[in-house]
Amino acid sequence: MPSAQILRPNSETMKEASPPEVRGRGALLLVLLTLGLALRFWNAAYRFLNADEALHYLLSVQSSLTAAYRASFTTVHPPLLIIFLHYWGMLGRSELFLRLPSVIAGTTFCWVMFCWLRRVTNYSTALIGLTLLLFSPALILLSAEVRQYDFLLLFCASSLYFLDRAISEDSGSMMLVSLLSLYLALLTHYSSLIFAFTLGIYSLLRVVAVRPRTRIIALWITGQLGALALITTLFVTHVSQVRARHAMEGLVGSYLRRSVLQAGENPLGFIAKANLRLFHYLFSQGAVGAAALGLFIFGLVLLLRDHNQPRTSKLRSPRQLAFLLIFPLLVNCLLALFRAYPYGGTRHDSYLAIFVIPGIAIALAHWNPRRRWSKPAVIAAVLVLCNLFPSPQGEYIRARDQSRKLMAHAVSSLKLLAPGSTIFTDDQGGLLLSYYLCNSKVVQIEQKPFQPLFNAPCGSSAVISIDPRRWTFKPETFPETLNSAQHTFKLSSGTPLWFFQAGWFIDNEAPLREQLKQVGCTNPQTFGRNILLCQIRVP
Repeated sequence: MPSAQILRPNSETMKEASPPEVRGRGALLLVLLTLGLALRFWNAAYRFLNADEALHYLLSVQSSLTAAYRASFTTVHPPLLIIFLHYWGMLGRSELFLRLPSVIAGTTFCWVMFCWLRRVTNYSTALIGLTLLLFSPALILLSAEVRQYDFLLLFCASSLYFLDRAISEDSGSMMLVSLLSLYLALLTHYSSLIFAFTLGIYSLLRVVAVRPRTRIIALWITGQLGALALITTLFVTHVSQVRARHAMEGLVGSYLRRSVLQAGENPLGFIAKANLRLFHYLFSQGAVGAAALGLFIFGLVLLLRDHNQPRTSKLRSPRQLAFLLIFPLLVNCLLALFRAYPYGGTRHDSYLAIFVIPGIAIALAHWNPRRRWSKPAVIAAVLVLCNLFPSPQGEYIRARDQSRKLMAHAVSSLKLLAPGSTIFTDDQGGLLLSYYLCNSKVVQIEQKPFQPLFNAPCGSSAVISIDPRRWTFKPETFPETLNSAQHTFKLSSGTPLWFFQAGWFIDNEAPLREQLKQVGCTNPQTFGRNILLCQIRVP
């Protein structure tokens, strides 16, 4: 494909398609969207909640909107998801019902990105981009979780799409929809600050090039001021509290430590590894991620080498698009070098799919093999490989280990415990017990200050959980924690406790299992690889 066709407008593309071709394209899009939706729906229905999902739901269970808003301050995210769940959870609390909005938002996001790519590039690029977004293993899993990310992706993509329409069509209503989408993104997740910064510069470039009517420019300026006011409000009311709790320092010092520059680490080495990990994350395969990174760079080269100016100022130039695709990656990487925000193989960077996938799609659309069927066959084969044999980084529970049936069997075993039994668990296990067994919060969520250990009733039993800031049991601190429980709750030597662990593995799971054997866990009940129940005794 000649580079001059990279940004060919969609109207010209559609004029070349005959009615049968248009119908064929519509059928293909419907099939792709149906398959993408089905994969997300299956994951949402099949998996039990992870600890973060349970936390989001438990925070939303409040007596009033004001209480839900205040509860959101205990997280490192803006309040919109918790407020939404406060009302959505009143209608139902099953895993599938709680996840259904994410399923819909994740699928709709892919369609909005297709519509945007079809406007700014061509049908072939848009179709490839839609396919990659629909069947990215990471994006599928995010769409099946009670999290902020799919709403974030949908709001960001909508803001970008309607901004381009507003400027090219001189439409005030489109500009309002774009601004509203941006505000919703800012209220959903703080990575939207990087998106808003990028979109602000990109929109300025477009306004200068297109020079829409004065009314549109005035509306755009007012909208930017409104975004700044919203960001300022969030910083004053929420971010200041997060910084006071040193919450970000705790995150980048634990499971996000590989996604920020560490003391003594070579910055260039970190940048190289972080970029590879980002693409690995999106496709859940190291080799595929490395190839995708190469394709993304090639797509940028194609845009930068295209010296053909658009025939009308209404169209963006290739270099404007290249800036849009690379700038947020540069900003995010710079923030990671200063340990301000993670960059690499983590869901916190999932918003970058908005920029990464179009770059890959541009490169793949440029590829013209002799046999037309070979390109879709290769893309389909790679995506099937990524989904059937994932090799993700970071926290991950395999599908067969996150079956709802496994959690149901574990809960059934817990219900058979003798009255007066005590369950000893970490914070992530306590969150899952709160949702699946106790029907009430048995961990510290909103209580401040946090206590080292917390005792709460759970039906005819009791649950002892650890400080949420410690999150999970670790082999180097478990003996001390058990001794602390003995002294805090006056437990005599030999008192039986039921140790419960569920969720993501810790860094050193094997040493912890050895320590459990030393305190009586000789016949553990395992429900998959990620749920453990066994009886221990106070030493």
